[in-house]
Amino acid sequence: MVKVGDRVRYLNAVGGGVVVRIVKDIAYVDEDGFETPVLARECVVVEPAEPAKKSAPVPASKVVEVSPVEKGTFAQPADEEDDLAVEERPEGEQLNITLAYVPDESKHLNTTRFSCYLVNDSNYYLYFAYLSRDDEGWRTRYAGVIEPNIQLLLEEFGQEDVNALERICIQYIAFKKDKHFALKSPVAVEYRLDTTKFYKLHTFRESLYFDEPSWCIDLVKNDVPVRPMLFDASDLERAMKMKKQVDNPVRKPVTRHAEKPGIIEVDLHASALLDTTAGLSNSDILNYQLDKVRETLDQYRHAKGRKIVFIHGKGEGVLRNALLKEIRDKYKNCTCQDASFREYGFGATMVTVH
Repeated sequence: MVKVGDRVRYLNAVGGGVVVRIVKDIAYVDEDGFETPVLARECVVVEPAEPAKKSAPVPASKVVEVSPVEKGTFAQPADEEDDLAVEERPEGEQLNITLAYVPDESKHLNTTRFSCYLVNDSNYYLYFAYLSRDDEGWRTRYAGVIEPNIQLLLEEFGQEDVNALERICIQYIAFKKDKHFALKSPVAVEYRLDTTKFYKLHTFRESLYFDEPSWCIDLVKNDVPVRPMLFDASDLERAMKMKKQVDNPVRKPVTRHAEKPGIIEVDLHASALLDTTAGLSNSDILNYQLDKVRETLDQYRHAKGRKIVFIHGKGEGVLRNALLKEIRDKYKNCTCQDASFREYGFGATMVTVH
């Protein structure tokens, strides 16, 4: 029985990799950074997963208790000795600030809870307030300091709180500690959320900052507020003066994931390639389809890791067999396998460039 962590090869196709998750009878196999869905019964285990190692106990002197952040509370700046080490990057001299919503279970959006993060992708500390607006006015949901190159958990909420997020705002002041820096203007960035998107699966996608699907909203891009509003210094001053002692919020370093090349889809059906097939024999149509295959493979011949899905339909298998023979004879740096049954049925072949 295939398990998560097993290294497998495909029973009826070339390729394989490590199983990263299993949903019902579909195993998702990580192959060179791509997740490929394959029927679990068509995977052969070549190297079982290693048993999980027990983690070493944390010394008592290093244990830090973290209290959950309640709505409307304010985090005090962390003590100097508790600050994470600040590693500055050349590109971090420009402010890039992102607000992200991450569902606990992206496949069950009608019942799941969500986490809200502020991502500070810059070399600056931000003294900020996270606000939402209702019929009575603005309400502070969180206020505090976020360190450079850190993503900070602001709150966790359920379906009952989604409607309260239709109007949100981030106010901030950027600064550095114990060094000279370029002055950044204080800004308030307001955003009107389409709260129905919390219930749509395609809203939550792969991003630079999170392993799991997330809805990322750019508030500031290269020092420029995406949705600038008039800055009200008195409101920000009042928010910062309100003090309620809480423990350090959950924070962790920002991680930028390498962007993965997308999958190229090529529809080889005659109706998609030709305006009309009048006067053409089956042989003429097949040669035209193979010319399209050669044109595509020649274009991506040197794009290592690129995946191309040729949609040929099930039919009698004539085009599929001709496609496989063409690749086997002329494109030695490419391998073939059946494309995702869930997305393409049984009528598509995925080619990987190596």
